Amino acid sequence: MYEQEEIKPYHEGEKAQQVEAMFDNIAPTYDKLNHRLSWDIDRGWRKKAIRQLEPYHPQELLDIATGTGDFAIMAAQMLNPRKIVGADISEGMMAVGAEKVKKLQLQDVISFAKEDCLNLSYADGTFDAVTAAFGIRNFADLDKGLREMCRVLRPGGHLSIVELTTPMKFPMKQLFKMYSHTVLPLYGRLISKDKSAYSYLTKTIEAFPQGERMMEILQQAGFKETAFKRLTCGICTLYMAEKYG
Repeated sequence: MYEQEEIKPYHEGEKAQQVEAMFDNIAPTYDKLNHRLSWDIDRGWRKKAIRQLEPYHPQELLDIATGTGDFAIMAAQMLNPRKIVGADISEGMMAVGAEKVKKLQLQDVISFAKEDCLNLSYADGTFDAVTAAFGIRNFADLDKGLREMCRVLRPGGHLSIVELTTPMKFPMKQLFKMYSHTVLPLYGRLISKDKSAYSYLTKTIEAFPQGERMMEILQQAGFKETAFKRLTCGICTLYMAEKYG
């Protein structure tokens, strides 16, 4: 079991409520900030995660912590599935996503649902694939969240996750630390007007398990054939897994 450090955006309330409020607050500026702060590299990271699913031709996907729907939209365009559900606790983020989906005329494929990702409302074995981009490190209970993601997968279904991580090697490790502790929170605060959000996100990146440790956690949650690949010198990591058949 993973012993998780509790990191919250604000001082009062349960973590899930705080995370929901934080993302509702930054929803109007989230896409602009996300792409600028990553120099648009985040689009390439999502694309790599989706390509891992192409050989399996999933038709029904669940995108956990979908936010404004970028991953779901790209998956719809690349995989041509029958259905994608974008699940999140922030209605503000999903409202932005719904507008993008409507503009791209993808509403017949992509729908959004407010869900507690630690207690999903879907039956066992509902989806062919489950995805998550830059969201699972916000789970109040990572073990429980991953078990839920495994539960709603069909036997033999696939998991594809991209998550921000801390680079391990010089000089990227030092450069990323300087960037994440200075530029990211300052720029985030100026644009989003939320004093805590981007400092919180930096802390979650540093505290989140990565690499081999994350493989162990995925296996304990019920996955097999787990693998990972570090991207862009370790700033992001792609995790892949399959549910036991």
